Amino acid sequence: MPVHSIKLDGLKDALRRGVADSQRGEQLRSWCALLEAGGILYFPETPVPLPDDDIQFLLGQHQSGSRLHKNISYKPEIDRLSGVDKKSTPSAVVEQLHSVMRRYSSAVEKFLSDFLAPYQNRWQLDYASYRPIEEKGRDLPLRRRNDLLHVDAFPTRPTRGWRILRFFHNIHPERTRDWAVGEPFSRIVGSFAPGKLAVPHPVGALARTARQIAVASGMGRLVPQWKRTPYDEFMMQLHNAMKEDALFQQTCARELVQFAPGSSWMVYTETVPHAALAGQYALEQTFLVDPAAMVTPESVPLAVLEQIAGARLV
Repeated sequence: MPVHSIKLDGLKDALRRGVADSQRGEQLRSWCALLEAGGILYFPETPVPLPDDDIQFLLGQHQSGSRLHKNISYKPEIDRLSGVDKKSTPSAVVEQLHSVMRRYSSAVEKFLSDFLAPYQNRWQLDYASYRPIEEKGRDLPLRRRNDLLHVDAFPTRPTRGWRILRFFHNIHPERTRDWAVGEPFSRIVGSFAPGKLAVPHPVGALARTARQIAVASGMGRLVPQWKRTPYDEFMMQLHNAMKEDALFQQTCARELVQFAPGSSWMVYTETVPHAALAGQYALEQTFLVDPAAMVTPESVPLAVLEQIAGARLV
């Protein structure tokens, strides 16, 4: 069973300051280890409650017409909102949506700073998103479909082996958000490479060297931007191959998971094959986590692929 349920009372007990440091640290490391092993940490009651006014505002924004017609993205490092047609949406609505997304992103980061304390904030705060559209029956190009099992990879934002951690919140007042979850990453990789995919090539002396560059954000902070590496190339190929393989989609082992209204969950989506089958009105915050921060380094996808390739891939 990939889902590990965490009740709010137990969570508060584990995080409260009166708990002995050794006991608290052991519990926090165990949660990190479950995540890293491909588990989904599920909170039947979200540990990041939103003001009711914020939720009602989000639910009141409709996906039809020219207003919120797709996912809304918020980039916290530069405090920028995108995905809204600002020409046809009243400025007051845009400003309120911006404020809601800013509060949500900040609240998730604050919670995870405590919950994932063993990582010591060794992450890059990535995009937050609001997903008002019904997932079931969406008409999307094959490689963009969410209802097909896949692992995450970013075509325009390579991670250089940093892990993709996502925190979700189902704000629909009545309906579950339905996922399918596939087999472990190592088994999926084994079925696609070698054979359907080429084994990733090691880093070359010059052309394959990935360099980190920095650009100044609006807040004056340095935001890493990375060139594509052999690791990123392989993960993008794997993402596409999984979605394009009709036989795999029809025959692979999977488990249905339903996330209740008002619940939250978190998962390393570059490790756990997943598909969003149904659901509407969800919030999400993404983190890129330093693989060197893991409590179980052997579970890192980069380590798995480098073992296959027999060489460094970043």
